[in-house]
Amino acid sequence: MLSSVGSHVNDGSDGAAADGSSDGAEKAPSVGFIHPDVVRALHTVLVELGADLDGLVAAAGLDPHLFDAGSKPVPYTAIGRLIALAADHTRCSHLGLLVGKRTTLASLGLLGALLRNCASVGDALRALEAHVCVRDRGAVVGLGVHDGIVVLSYAPHEPEAEGTVLHLERAIATLTNILRGLCGPDWAPLEVLLPRSAPRDTAPYTGFFRAPVRFDQEATALMFPAALLEQPIAGADPALRQGAEYRIGRLEAAQPSTLTDKLRDYLQTAVTRQRCNAERVARLKLLNRRTMSRRLRAEGTSFRQLANAARFRVAKQLLADTGMDLAQISDCLDFSEPAAFTHAFRRWSGTTPSAWRRANRPGPKGH
Repeated sequence: MLSSVGSHVNDGSDGAAADGSSDGAEKAPSVGFIHPDVVRALHTVLVELGADLDGLVAAAGLDPHLFDAGSKPVPYTAIGRLIALAADHTRCSHLGLLVGKRTTLASLGLLGALLRNCASVGDALRALEAHVCVRDRGAVVGLGVHDGIVVLSYAPHEPEAEGTVLHLERAIATLTNILRGLCGPDWAPLEVLLPRSAPRDTAPYTGFFRAPVRFDQEATALMFPAALLEQPIAGADPALRQGAEYRIGRLEAAQPSTLTDKLRDYLQTAVTRQRCNAERVARLKLLNRRTMSRRLRAEGTSFRQLANAARFRVAKQLLADTGMDLAQISDCLDFSEPAAFTHAFRRWSGTTPSAWRRANRPGPKGH
């Protein structure tokens, strides 16, 4: 099945990869879905916390067999709803962190095999950015370098959905564990950014990340020195990397993306970095702007529609989950002034940002 690389990486016919990970039947989740490993990690944490699993699943309106052993991807938003209910039920405001800590490089199956066999940390993170969709089709990973500092970000497609902040801290904990798998268990970022208000007890966050954690931020990200990107990965095997890339390519080919899908992915990470510009995006996609516009029109949309939709989604999440004021949100979404942001938000939603925040701000969480 893998022709020349078949002797290096198992093709999955026996249900296991050459590295021992059981991803033989692994399939890329559909858009808006996430790998069932997240459900299994959530199940383990909730059992440890003594939660009423059946009651939570019923309250979330999910399949009562959700936690049964299985390999089907699950809706990203459904798990967000469940994890939000579970955080309230257990009075554990850092539930997402507990779930994310259970995902390691070694548990990522085929994607983990690719990352740990890249030549350098930078190669691995670029591979993660390009191929995270084989595990998570509910969000995108972004990798940027600014003034010698790497910003490794995670941005959901539906940031305003219930439980998003818990998904975000889950994901950033997983990214931290990936880097510890590549760099050693003592690795720590310079800073961690989270777009949520600070919980009453921040010790679980600083204890896990071993770095300053900045709450009420515009994005979810790890920050660390760019020099780390050049660090070689010990024991990397080019043949195993080639085999993993081949198999991931087959998974991605089974879930083709339109230009609209690809731009939504890019804009979700770019919208808070003031890079939401049609000319710039056209260059990045190796298209001229006219060709891009024509292809998007054929797909029933436009760059302006996609960019505004991304801004609106992020604006709702920042209004609901952070203490950022309107001027800060306006600035991070690249509006010329708060009045322009208010005007745009009213056009998108039919109400003002302040009124929307009052109606959608969640109540106090547990400890």
